[in-house]
Amino acid sequence: MPLRPGRRAWAVWAVGLAAYTVAVLNRTSLGVAGLDAQDRFQVGAGALASFAVLQLLVYAGLQVPVGLLLDRFGSLRLVVSGGLVMAAGQVLMATADGVGGAVLARVLVGAGDAMTFISVLRLVPRWFPGRRVPIVTQLTGLVGQAGQVLSAVPLAALLAGPGWTTAFLSAAGTGVLVAAVAFAALRDTPERKISSGPPITMGRLGADLVGAWRHPGTRLGLWSHFTTQFTGTVFALMWGFPFLIAGEGLDRATASSLLTLFVLVGMAAGPLIGVLVQRHPLRRSWLVLGIIAVNAGAWGLVLAWPGRAPLPVLVILVTALGTGGPGSMIGFDYARTFNPPDRLGAATGVVNVGGFVASLVTIEIIGLVLDARTGGRNDYGIDDFKIAMSVQYLIFAVGLVAILRNRRLARRQMAAEGVVVRPLREVLAERRGLAAARAVKAKTLTSDRSGGHE
Repeated sequence: MPLRPGRRAWAVWAVGLAAYTVAVLNRTSLGVAGLDAQDRFQVGAGALASFAVLQLLVYAGLQVPVGLLLDRFGSLRLVVSGGLVMAAGQVLMATADGVGGAVLARVLVGAGDAMTFISVLRLVPRWFPGRRVPIVTQLTGLVGQAGQVLSAVPLAALLAGPGWTTAFLSAAGTGVLVAAVAFAALRDTPERKISSGPPITMGRLGADLVGAWRHPGTRLGLWSHFTTQFTGTVFALMWGFPFLIAGEGLDRATASSLLTLFVLVGMAAGPLIGVLVQRHPLRRSWLVLGIIAVNAGAWGLVLAWPGRAPLPVLVILVTALGTGGPGSMIGFDYARTFNPPDRLGAATGVVNVGGFVASLVTIEIIGLVLDARTGGRNDYGIDDFKIAMSVQYLIFAVGLVAILRNRRLARRQMAAEGVVVRPLREVLAERRGLAAARAVKAKTLTSDRSGGHE
C-alpha cells in the first residue's frame, strides 16, 4: 500500500462517510422529534424512552453478528442493506399512527444503523496506510456526526413546518439516495469491488468471538467506548432536546444551536485526538480518562447550579459532551491494534456494543425517573431533570472501574509479549531531562560562537 492514499481511496471513504452520516441522521431523529412523538402517540417519558432503548438494544445486540457478517460479506453489501433497512423504518415512522408501528420503525432503524458504522470503519485499513488509520478513523466518526446537524436543523424545521410525515419521508428518501450511490461507487478493497471472507462456521464464529473477548485490550476498548460515548449519545439521541426546552426553558432555535455546537466541537476535537493517538499509542488510556473527567465535571457544574443554568454554562456542558464521540473512537483503535485482521470485524463489534448498552440503560432509567417524579405527566421541571440526569454518575463509576482493571491486565499481557509501558511520570521526567540537556547544549554552543562571552 502506498504511503499516501490516492484520490480513489478518498472517494471510496467519502461514499462510506455519506452513508454513515445518513445513519446518524436516522439514529438521532427521534431525539429531535421527542416532544412531537409524545403528542402524536400520546405516551409519557418512560414509553418514549423505550422507543430509543429498543432501537439501541437492536443496534447493540446486532453488533457482534454484524461484525461476523462483515468479515464474511464485506462492507459494500452491508452498507447498502443497512441504508435500505433504515429507509424502510423511516417510511413506517412517517405513516405510523399507533405505538406498535413506531416501535417496529425504530427496530428497523436500529438494525440498519448497526450495519453501517463498523462497515465503514472496515474500509479504512483496507484503503489507507497504517500510520493514517487513527486519524482517518477519527475523521470518520466526527464528520459522520454531521448527521446530528441534519436532524437538529433541517429535520427540526420540517417538523415545525410541513409536519411529521414530510419530515420522516424526507429522511427515508435521503437514505435510499445514499444507498444507491454506495451500490454504484463503493469498493471493499482496491483490488475487488466485493470481497468475501471464508464461510461462517460455528467453530470459526466461536473462535473469533472468544479470541477477541479474551484479549484484555479488546475489553479495554469496550469499556473505553462504554464510558466516553454514553452521555453524549443520551443527550443527542433522546434527552438533550427535552432537557434544554422543558428543563432549562430554551426555545427550539437555541436548543438546535446547542446541538449543532455539540457536533462542531466533536468535529474539531476529533483530528486532535487522532493525532495524539497516532503519536502516543501507549498513552491512549490517559486520553480516555481525561475525557471522562471533563464530561463528569461539566454535568456536575450544570446539576449543581441553583435553578436553571445560564446559557454560558450550558455551552460549557455541550462543549464537554462534544469530546465524548471522538474519545469513544479510541476504543476502536484498541480493537485494531490488539487483534489480527481476520477477526477485526468481530472485535470492532464487541467494542461498539459498549457505548450503546450504556446509552440504552441510561435513557431508560432517566425516563423512569422522570415518570416517577411527575406521575406520568409530561410537565417536567428543572428539578425533575436534575434528579434524572444524576443517574449518569452510576454509569461513569462502573465504566471507570472496568477501564482501570482492564488497562492493568492489558499492560500485563503486553509486558509478557515484550512491550513495556513505562509509568507516565518516568516518561515526563525523562523528557524534562532531555529538554534541560538540549538547553545546556544550546547555551554552550552559543557561548563558544561568541568567544566565551554572553
